[in-house]
Amino acid sequence: MLAYLVRFSIRFYGIVITLALLILLYGSYRFINAGLDIFPEFAPKQIIIQTESPGFSAEQVEILISQRIESSISGLMGLQAIRSESIQGLSIVTAIFDEQSDSYRNRQLVTERLSSIATQFPAGVHTPIPVPLSSSWQQY
Repeated sequence: MLAYLVRFSIRFYGIVITLALLILLYGSYRFINAGLDIFPEFAPKQIIIQTESPGFSAEQVEILISQRIESSISGLMGLQAIRSESIQGLSIVTAIFDEQSDSYRNRQLVTERLSSIATQFPAGVHTPIPVPLSSSWQQY
C-alpha cells in the first residue's frame, strides 16, 4: 500500500503538488477567519462598586451601605449575581452580568441606580464609585 502511494506520488507529482497547495490555501483561509482570541476573557462581565466610609465598623458598613447598594441594583436586566465585602471603612459590591450583555450599558444602569441612593447614606459616606474597566474585552 505504501509502495503504491509512493509510486503514484512520483508518477503524478503535478496532482500531488496541486492537492497540497489546495489544502494549504484552505487551511490558511480557515486560520485567518477563525474566531480565536489572543487574550480570552475568563472572568465574567462584572462591575465593582467601591464606597468609602471612614470611621464606620464592618458591621455598620454592611448594614448602612452594602445592603442598600445591593438592593438598589438588584433586578437590573442581565444581572446574574451580586457579591459584597464589607470591611472597616470600605464597601465593595460586585455585580456579575451575562456574557451577552453590553458592559457599557451595564455600567450606565448601575451608575443611574447609584445616583438615586447617594442621598440615603449617612453623613461622612463618600459617593459610591464604579471601578474603571480593566479587562481584555474593553474596547479602546
